[in-house]
Amino acid sequence: MAATQLSDIIDVTVFQDLPAVNGPEKTAFFESGIAVRNPMLDDLATQPGKLAELPFWKDLDATDDPNLSSDDPTSDGTPAKVTQGEQISRKAFLNQGWSATDLATELAMGDDALQHVRNRVDTYWQRQWQRRLIAAVQGIHADNAANDSGDMTHDIASESISGQGAGTKWSQQAFIDAAYTMGDMVDGVTAIAVHSSVAKQITEQNGAEDVRDSEGNLLYRAYMGRRIIVDDGLPVIAGSTDGFKYLSVLFGPGAIGWGDGAPTVPVEVDRDASNADGAGVEELWTRKTWLLHPLGFQHTGTPSKASFSLTELKAAAQWDRVVERKNVPMAMLWTN
Repeated sequence: MAATQLSDIIDVTVFQDLPAVNGPEKTAFFESGIAVRNPMLDDLATQPGKLAELPFWKDLDATDDPNLSSDDPTSDGTPAKVTQGEQISRKAFLNQGWSATDLATELAMGDDALQHVRNRVDTYWQRQWQRRLIAAVQGIHADNAANDSGDMTHDIASESISGQGAGTKWSQQAFIDAAYTMGDMVDGVTAIAVHSSVAKQITEQNGAEDVRDSEGNLLYRAYMGRRIIVDDGLPVIAGSTDGFKYLSVLFGPGAIGWGDGAPTVPVEVDRDASNADGAGVEELWTRKTWLLHPLGFQHTGTPSKASFSLTELKAAAQWDRVVERKNVPMAMLWTN
């Protein structure tokens, strides 16, 4: 009796050419404009090498007073100079495979097995993309605390339940104080990423507004005109005695640049006939090359492998801010 195999229901060429159903473009981070796919980053992610170098021109120094004009033909003005900085980003080379001796049976959902397979794989990678984005934000927060006096962070959280109250939880004043760590660039905040526990507080305070299309369909919820992104992957830290602290992140547009590279073999099906005592094992492998780059930062550390793990991304040692604080469209808020 013939058995249907994974290679019978997956056309690898079709699989890798079809657009992702649940790719990063479908995340709230991407739809809000926080994460922006950039053709230049796509190109850098595709080029050989582990690192991508992104040089940029530094702003003209406004503290440099202009020359004072005169009518003396023997006196020359002194020109100022413009200098470049550099942001260095490390690519993420990722892969995941799934194997089973009877995987085709598990995936037999009728006529559209291929569609089901690609839906689940895309969802997996979407979640990985979000996890890496949040890990990078945690690393930036750690670097900011360690090396920049926490000038991107407003912390009102109590380390104990007994110290918690209205003044340690989400409020309009806390949001404003966090936003103003960006100085005169404060109007750039367009979205807020919060844990569901914090989103509940915002709702209980009647602070959430429904944003609907012309037909009345709910598009998203907003706070003071800023889109609310709810993600329980955001950090929840135990207080020093009891209780919990929640990290919320305020974003401006384009805070995260994203590039999608081209692995040599993005999708592959493999079968080992001798495995499972000769019953055979079939495997589906998918591979990604990503460049996820927070604006104004560069990678400084060295990963244990070719790419940073999630744990390594969260560490302060992997990040360094290379622009002025107010030029980073991001702020952090700790609350209970």
